[in-house]
Amino acid sequence: DVPESADWFNSSYLVMWGSNVPVTRTPDAHFMTEARYKGQKVVVVSPDYADNTKFADEWLHPHPGTDGALAMAMVHVVLTEFYARRATPEFEQYAKKYTDLPFLVTLRTRADGSVLPHKFVTADMVADGVLAEDPGENAASKTVLLDSVTGRPVVPNGTLGHRFGEQGAGDWNLDLGEVDPTLSLLEGREGTVELTLPRFDTTRGDASTIQRGVPYRTLKVRDDDDTVVDVRVTTVLDLMMAQFGVAREGLPGQWPTGYDDPQPYTPAWQEEHTGVPAVQAERIGREFAQNALESGGRSMILMGAGTNHWFHSDLIYRAFLSLTILTGTQGVNGGGWAHYVGQEKVRPLTGFQQVAMGLDWSRPPRQMISTAFFYLHTGQWKYDAFGADVLASPTGENRFAGMSTPDLVALSARLGWMPSFPTFSANPLDLGDEAAAAGVSAAEHVVGRIKDGSMRFAAEDPDGPGNAPKILTVWRSNLLGSSAKGDEYFLQHLLGTDSSLRADQAPEGHRGRDMVWREDAEDGKLDLLTTLDFRMTSTTLFSDLVFPAATWYEKHDLSSTDMHPFVHSFNAAINPPWETKTDFETFRLLAEKVSELSHGHLDTRTDVVAVPLTHDTPDALANPGGTVSDWKDGSCEPVPGRNFPKIVAVERDYRLLGEKFGALGPLAEKAGMPVKGLMLKPDKEIGVLLGANGETRSGVGAGRPRLDTDIRMCEAILALSGTTNGRLATQGFEQLEERTGQRLADLSSGEAGKRITFADTQSRPQPVITSPEWSGSEHGGRRYSAFVINVERLKPWHTLTGRMQFYMDHDWMAEVGEQLPVYRPPLNMHELYGEPVLGSGGGAELTVRYLTPHNKWSIHSEYQDNLLMLSLSRGGPTIWMSAEDAELIGVVDNDWVEAVNRNGVVVARAVVSHRMPSGTVYMHHAQDRTVDVPIAEASGKRGGIHNSATRILIKPSHLIGGYAHFTYAWNYIGPTGNQRDEVTVIRRRSQEVRY
Repeated sequence: DVPESADWFNSSYLVMWGSNVPVTRTPDAHFMTEARYKGQKVVVVSPDYADNTKFADEWLHPHPGTDGALAMAMVHVVLTEFYARRATPEFEQYAKKYTDLPFLVTLRTRADGSVLPHKFVTADMVADGVLAEDPGENAASKTVLLDSVTGRPVVPNGTLGHRFGEQGAGDWNLDLGEVDPTLSLLEGREGTVELTLPRFDTTRGDASTIQRGVPYRTLKVRDDDDTVVDVRVTTVLDLMMAQFGVAREGLPGQWPTGYDDPQPYTPAWQEEHTGVPAVQAERIGREFAQNALESGGRSMILMGAGTNHWFHSDLIYRAFLSLTILTGTQGVNGGGWAHYVGQEKVRPLTGFQQVAMGLDWSRPPRQMISTAFFYLHTGQWKYDAFGADVLASPTGENRFAGMSTPDLVALSARLGWMPSFPTFSANPLDLGDEAAAAGVSAAEHVVGRIKDGSMRFAAEDPDGPGNAPKILTVWRSNLLGSSAKGDEYFLQHLLGTDSSLRADQAPEGHRGRDMVWREDAEDGKLDLLTTLDFRMTSTTLFSDLVFPAATWYEKHDLSSTDMHPFVHSFNAAINPPWETKTDFETFRLLAEKVSELSHGHLDTRTDVVAVPLTHDTPDALANPGGTVSDWKDGSCEPVPGRNFPKIVAVERDYRLLGEKFGALGPLAEKAGMPVKGLMLKPDKEIGVLLGANGETRSGVGAGRPRLDTDIRMCEAILALSGTTNGRLATQGFEQLEERTGQRLADLSSGEAGKRITFADTQSRPQPVITSPEWSGSEHGGRRYSAFVINVERLKPWHTLTGRMQFYMDHDWMAEVGEQLPVYRPPLNMHELYGEPVLGSGGGAELTVRYLTPHNKWSIHSEYQDNLLMLSLSRGGPTIWMSAEDAELIGVVDNDWVEAVNRNGVVVARAVVSHRMPSGTVYMHHAQDRTVDVPIAEASGKRGGIHNSATRILIKPSHLIGGYAHFTYAWNYIGPTGNQRDEVTVIRRRSQEVRY
């Protein structure tokens, strides 16, 4: 969750980090510029002299992709000056109540004698009589800390184990009562021990280790044989001190002597990686914390795409969050992280989920993580010749040995961590028939076929018969001109058309362990590509069918964003012209046509749906300790809902799709509407909607509210969401009160009688109601800031400890050496793929970092190719480069250049600019190949789009599921697309071009 843009104004110290606000958030930039007039200090962190830099009091320009190193050094300063050298009561109280810093972690000794941080101490492992009270149910998900008052280990309220089950009712809260958590074991320690911690801070990213000590105490626990043994434990804060290199008296290890000693993670160390002067990093880190202390937490990091889209962007984020959490800024207006990339926040969430996913008629929906879907079905997995263990830490257990990245994608599917589609090497409708014929449950049948080898997960054999997608509908997304990372792979393998792909597939012996490799795999998997759009794009040009769509001023719809606490309407100024139809009308007509064609063909069938272990449900308890066991290796049995997807049989009458599309189904009130672990009951809202929308007169929806027009659908979304219906918001808070034992309903009870209608949104943007669907509060007219309810009302975060967590103890996090925040540089594309080394070249070419930021000369991903925008820029695709790099290869402004790597070829004009750092080029996002794209010398084919030189890369840790906060939910967790680690060769080409 993130604050609205108006909350930038409340900050007194604003760091714009990789966020070019005047360009990428133009409507909201005034909040930042206006705040400067009341004394807000603005720091800009950007490798180039971006447009927002002119607003900065200070500009830090790290090398691209090294932002994590800069943030880690700032955290080193904060821990040193505000935690180690002196106590800061405000920060300490915040840390005790809202973070995992006081929680205990076991220390494990390996066979070679090295000692590593291991698992959180949970109540189930503690010997009898050690805890002050019996932990009760879900003990394996109740984490333990040390009470400084009694000196005894305790289970505080608010852990994951308190969230589910009868005994936890009233205790899922952050009220510590008389418990005073011990942040560090330094005072009163039983001893010290030197830990082996991973590091990856070479320019190549090679893994190594460093030794640093922590204080410990011993705790009596039960081992695997139920024998009581003494285990050494320490706190997360003590681990953080060791990880960040903050020396404290009496601890062994390799410690920096001061800020000027270039050891991880000092200011001097970061200067070697980022180029930012050490004294500047030190001072900004200190100022950020001091301002937070003096202002009550109003220090903010306003972050954007510049720090996103890197392979290790999650570690960059964790470094940022370490800075904001240690200084007590999260959950404070004007503080915390203000993230505006990729949120796509649907504020009326509950109602949207009901109608968008058809939950009112049948459950569960079938979902998929698009990054893995396209990684497998565009063939990009076949070009990864390196093992997944290339990312492993020297402190790991060789869990990825012999496995490839696609092996891990397949593993995440079969363990039920992530959704997967196509799911099995058999038609799910046939599986339903088979189970019925055999007289067994769908789950029993599916598990049986998997075990006897007659069926496998399709993710293990993406090119197998029936395992590929055949129909793809692109709805208002310019997939092939904008968002498709690895565009040439899409063209080659998914569409089977011309491409400029230059990469070699992985040779034999480098193809992983579990994946089926088919030499005879055919290109062109799709039988039908359909696109809905209102303009001609690269995607529509490749489509078999194009449905002309209405624009914003030709339809009715709803809009909400993460940046604004309002719900807006789209309103038709004119009817859709000619053959154009609204999105709603197009899909309604398609549903009716499918219904018509289903008679005598599909009729009623039982569909078998594989459902991943799901966030905000008891599924989060499925794998205590984050311990991974793969049933495929025979170490355990596959159990749906624990280490295998949940298998659910769903009856579908395909003849009734059209009728169901036009009416609100009965499950909304009969089964309830799940959202964020709550179950809202719209018993009164059905009557309201019958009055507003009218009653369906016939068919399967007879007597139900009508949803047969776009306005009626909008009314349903608004009526069924807490943010737009105060009664449902209050109902949700009342449910939360029962679980937390805290006062919450007053946040919305004053608006319990308020229900926003579509007509209301047409009159003006409507401020939303504070709702448990989100973590912030608009109560009393305040600006929305994330996690305010957690901080002010003691509602836990949806994590293992119930707090904001620095430490991640899942087996895979340990395998990649990322249990704690750590710095990892951009990927070494020379080592992984054989690309030329950065800076290499000669004559008319140079190898550079290739970045694709958002465009100044378009409206996000649209309208770059109209005459006005083309006239304001260069009339076609451009690549920005520094004057130094241009001089090296003999390029002058407006010359034609080519960007070439294994992924494809781009042809564009060069924009030579002083604002660009040497060694890096920009090709702005979403420059369609529809205007002024000549034939490339390197390929003999037309040049590509910005994503022709990129591809999908999947980080294994993003596939984790089935454990606490590492549990799948739609738009919440899963592998992210990333392309900023790429390099390309820039060369000057002939200035005589052909089209």
